[in-house]
Amino acid sequence: MSMRESIQHMKDLREQAHSGGGEDRIEKQHEKGKRSARERLDDLFDPHSFVEHQSYIRGRSTAFGLEDKRLPGDGVITGSGLVDGRQVFVSSQDFTVLGGSLGEQHAARIAEAQKLSIATGTPFVQINDSGGARIQEGVLSLDGYARIFRANTDASGVVPQISAILGPCAGGAVYSPGITDFIFMVDNVSNMYITGPDVIRAVTGEEISHEELGGAAAHASRSGVAHFRYKSEQDCMDGIRRLLSMLPANNTEQAPRILPDAPGWDDPDRVVPEVLDIVPEDERRGYDIRRFIGTVFDTDSFFEVHAEYATNVVVGFARLAGRVVGIFANQPAVYAAALDIDASDKGARFIRFCDAFNIPIVTLVDVPGFLPGVTQEHGGIIRHGAKILYAIAEATVPKISLILRKAYGGAFIAMSAKALGYDRVLAWPIAQIAVMGAEGAANVIFRRDIANAEDSEAKRTEKIAEFKESVMDPFVAAGYGFVDDVIDPVYSRTELVRSLEMLATKREQRAPRKHGNIPL
Repeated sequence: MSMRESIQHMKDLREQAHSGGGEDRIEKQHEKGKRSARERLDDLFDPHSFVEHQSYIRGRSTAFGLEDKRLPGDGVITGSGLVDGRQVFVSSQDFTVLGGSLGEQHAARIAEAQKLSIATGTPFVQINDSGGARIQEGVLSLDGYARIFRANTDASGVVPQISAILGPCAGGAVYSPGITDFIFMVDNVSNMYITGPDVIRAVTGEEISHEELGGAAAHASRSGVAHFRYKSEQDCMDGIRRLLSMLPANNTEQAPRILPDAPGWDDPDRVVPEVLDIVPEDERRGYDIRRFIGTVFDTDSFFEVHAEYATNVVVGFARLAGRVVGIFANQPAVYAAALDIDASDKGARFIRFCDAFNIPIVTLVDVPGFLPGVTQEHGGIIRHGAKILYAIAEATVPKISLILRKAYGGAFIAMSAKALGYDRVLAWPIAQIAVMGAEGAANVIFRRDIANAEDSEAKRTEKIAEFKESVMDPFVAAGYGFVDDVIDPVYSRTELVRSLEMLATKREQRAPRKHGNIPL
């Protein structure tokens, strides 16, 4: 074959790879509200920055009619591109080629991209749109999944891993996204489940739709599998780009920082008197902690994670004077902010991600304790609640706590205790720190005094006030060194910024070990 013929052959193969399953199948994607595999990469990356890797790979199996379907690329696109000028590796499954099914070479191509992501210390984004294992290739497909799962595990805590579910993701395929750090889903496009509606109907007789079983809404609000949910694929890609802008490339780097006078910079000395109207003095009244976050942290910087799941806590990324922090906050608008099983899992997982990638943790505390009840006890609240304690104690990044109102019992320890590992604990003057609320404590400690009083209700009120002043007052905790400073609420932003600056160069060494045993 001459040079001219070789070049033409190369162009033909490249055209085959770029056209996927053909225009008709791409059009069917569009009819379902879905983009093609390459269009998704155009949406994710900076213009003209994507470099494809191993585009000529073909499946090796010719059994069961695969001979005529061995297209270059084998139903997946891999490579790297730039997101806001920073390199990111990617795999994007092409549903127009064999339904995006995963065979031996398809898996090998993804695993190669994962290996390069780890080797270069750059984030990995996987776009899932696949009918599952390629049945014709049998155990080769299963081995391919195992290779990907192993690479996901090797990359965990080394580089950020993000999954976008933009089509079906069923059976064993769901476990790769399940190992990654964040899962993005899109309404009426995404589906994830181990067994589909047909299997459930055959086994149980229960009728359920794909969307109800494993759609974006179900996983964002009920199972907690999805961290982000969007209405369109374009919004989803914008969300991924925003998340990447707040994460370091790997576990040896710091998250990107906005410097003074750059776009997005916010004055570190900005006073926030608005917080006095946001947080009621009456500890029995609820409020939305997200209003507090939006006021105190850098303007428009808060990016909430798991917004629809376990809503009695709020977690997400924000900036303080340009530095990225992870926020773990109680939400008094839901369950009076009591911590339960799901909230414990949500908080612990987020804390461990922040610790793995050098992101300081800020807790905002207004919590009456762990949620009581038989359902919680039998569901394992002890085991799940212990995850928060473990995650905080294990974390070596800077940890700052701000107590706004209540901090009771084990929840105080989880969210504020210096003995657990918090580096700096701040409190408002109205903060209350104790084993339990004053009303319950008075009923126990002063039971006889109240019972023997002529006016038992007046005596009870008196003893409640006495307990609040002598035990719960934040200056009592500060006197023991358990609170580092009691601050004027209007300077909450300033004090958090200064605390972060104080701890920015923190280094902490732990005893050598293979790994701990978190109570999973």
